[in-house]
Parts: sequence; structure tokens; C-alpha cells
Amino acid sequence: MNTTEPNDAPGLPAREAALNLLTAALSGRAGLDEGLTHPGLAALAPRDRAFARALAMATLRRLGPIDAALQAKVQKPPPDRVVQILRLGVAQIFVLGTPAHAAVATSVDLAAAQAGTRPLKGLVNAVLRGLTREPPDLDRPELLAPPWLYARWQAAFGPDAARAIAAVIAAEPATDLSLKDPADAADLAGPLEAEVLPGGSLRTALRGDVSTWPGFAEGRWWVQDAAAAIPARLLAAQAGETVLDLCAAPGGKTMQLAAAGAAVTALDKSAGRLKRVAENLARVGLSAQIVAADAASWPAQGQFEAVLLDAPCSATGTFRRQPDVLWAAKPGDIASLAALQSRLLDAAARRVKPGGRLVYCVCSLEPEEGEGQVAAFLARNPGFALDPATPGEGGAPEASLRADGTLRILPHHQPGGIDGFYVARLRRS
Repeated sequence: MNTTEPNDAPGLPAREAALNLLTAALSGRAGLDEGLTHPGLAALAPRDRAFARALAMATLRRLGPIDAALQAKVQKPPPDRVVQILRLGVAQIFVLGTPAHAAVATSVDLAAAQAGTRPLKGLVNAVLRGLTREPPDLDRPELLAPPWLYARWQAAFGPDAARAIAAVIAAEPATDLSLKDPADAADLAGPLEAEVLPGGSLRTALRGDVSTWPGFAEGRWWVQDAAAAIPARLLAAQAGETVLDLCAAPGGKTMQLAAAGAAVTALDKSAGRLKRVAENLARVGLSAQIVAADAASWPAQGQFEAVLLDAPCSATGTFRRQPDVLWAAKPGDIASLAALQSRLLDAAARRVKPGGRLVYCVCSLEPEEGEGQVAAFLARNPGFALDPATPGEGGAPEASLRADGTLRILPHHQPGGIDGFYVARLRRS
């Protein structure tokens, strides 16, 4: 451990874990999830593991401004591993508030500990020391998102909204909880240090292992962003109704529907992810029929009174908890995902009984996956029509209600932030 740090400061293994986690997160989709399950991270003491994760996440949340600051100091791009070490060093100094001398020294130690970066430890030292003399601005909204995505948000929502969306990227989110019994909100808010949000979600200030929080062991709640809870509320499942939850994993919406008393079929093509759905249902004492199948080609017959499709998407609206999605996304992803969403939406429509309801949603900020998708669906399915949401229905921010009654939830619509979602409720004639 570097002697310039306090004796209890996280050591080199924690920083190496942060380096590996950052590298994994930027390697492509699901990289962050894979990095969080890396044995090297799991082997750390809880405090060091928390530091490694906090450092990697702080770097991802300000990756754009960090890179702009580094590019101004480095004329020739160094090897990728050195870039990652520099990024972590900048985040330690200017985001986490690590004393500059300690952050520089430990970054040099990190470079020296690896054969591929050892010859460039002097560069690491010089660049970071230079930045401490000229502190960069890491909070400029127009730099917080990849330029191509920021340009899309400007075109879709206007320059002011684009800046407001991007400003949310840098903020560490609180944790939202959905309750098995909405009547528990007042009882649980105090022990969970939580505020009750519109719609009934709790937003807690607690940090750390959720399994130790009040009410977890009794199955009284589950973690679910407030925006992610809105689509199931708009479906308004009634006791005894048959409901199909397509693309159900990890199961938050399935639990909402089951808690309402509906007879739920939870379908997902990933058997592994459905195992998690089953575990979550068991923990909260709810049940659903679980089916591993491709929603677009599921051969079973029969229709349902209500169908919920939370379609696979670019997930750009989830950057508050998964900032890596912004950097893993590629422009071509949106078109290919939109084609998949179109097939799934048609498949979902075939499962709706006459007079039944269909809710379509995506955790994406991209219009092709939301507004455009539903407009195209209605054009080719005249037997369906929009069933407009009312102001504030389901806990949706009033600013998210569009003129046609669909919801375009933007991350700045809720004080403290909320995931970006598009939600449309349709009814079959």
C-alpha cells in the first residue's frame, strides 16, 4: 500500500479491480455485469470491493469530460490500458475527492504493477500532475453523453431537454423500491429512510447490501426503478385476470402483476434469467407460471385479458444505474433492435383477447424504439387503438404525458432522476 495514503485506504488490489471493471464495462454490452461477477472483485474485502465499484462507476459517469481533459494533455494516444489508468486517476481526484498526491501515486503504482504499462508510469505521473494544476470541468452536460447520442436527444427533445437529460448522467442515483402491498408505504418509509414517490414507489437513501435492509427478508419489497414500475400500473391488472408478461426477466413487473392478484404467465427466452424471476417470486411469496420461450415464436395457443411487453432495447434510458450503456451503444443497434421490437409487438398483439389491453414499453430514449414503433404498429393493426393515460396515472411525471396519451418519461422529469422510458397502452377492439 502506498505510504502517502491513510493506513486504512484501499490498496493496489482494489484499484486493479477497478481497472478490470472499467475495462470490462467498456468492452461491449453486458460488460459491466460480467465485470461485477469477476472472481478478482469477489475476492476483495467488502470495503475494497465497494471502493473498486464506486471508482469504476464514477469514471463511467463522467467518461466524456474525463476523456476531453486527457486529450488536451496527451498529444499521442497511449495504449488502452494506460488510458484506463489515467481515467481512474482523474476520477479519484476530481470526483471521489481522493487527495491529489495519493491519487497520482497510486495511479503510478498501478501502472508500474503491470508489464504492459510499466514503461509509461512517468506519463501517468506527468498527465495527472498537470491536471491537478489546471482542474478540468467534469460536469459539462454536452460532454457527459457520447456526441452521437447527445445529437439525437437534441433532435428528438430540443436543446434544453438534451442538456437536462445529460446532466443526470453524472448523478449517483438513489434506490427505488416497489412494495408487495402498497398499504405498507407509510410503515416502511421510516425504517428505510425513504420518501414515497407518486404511484407508491419508495426512494430510499440507504446504501450497501439491500438484503440487510428492513423488510427484505420478509419479502415486503423489491428493487425496481420508479419508471420501470409505471407500465404494470398502467396495465391495471385485476384479481383473477389472465396476464402475459413477455420478456419478463428479471421479474419486477411480474411481481407487480402477481401482487395485484392476476394469474400471470411470465415468459422469457433466457432460462437462466427466468431462474432469477423464480427466486424473486419465491422471496416475496408470490407465484406465476414461468415459461422459457421466444416470445415471437411461442407455439402455445390461447389469449390473455392483458399483455405487457417490455421489449429488448438499446436501454439508453437506464444510464443512471448503468452508465456503460451509453458507451456500449452503437448507432446501428437502434435499427436492428427496432426490427426485433416490431416482431415482438405483433406477437404480443396476437395474444390479446378481443377487448383486452396491451402495454408496450422500452427503457430507451430513442424515438425509433418508442413513438415510431407504436405508430407503425397501429398503422398495420387497425384492430388496436391507443388507450390514453391520464395525467399522473401510475405515478408517471405529468411532464411525460404526450398529446396522444402515451408516456415519454425523461430522466430529469422526476426530482433526483428517473429512468428514461416510453410507455403506450393499447386496447383491442
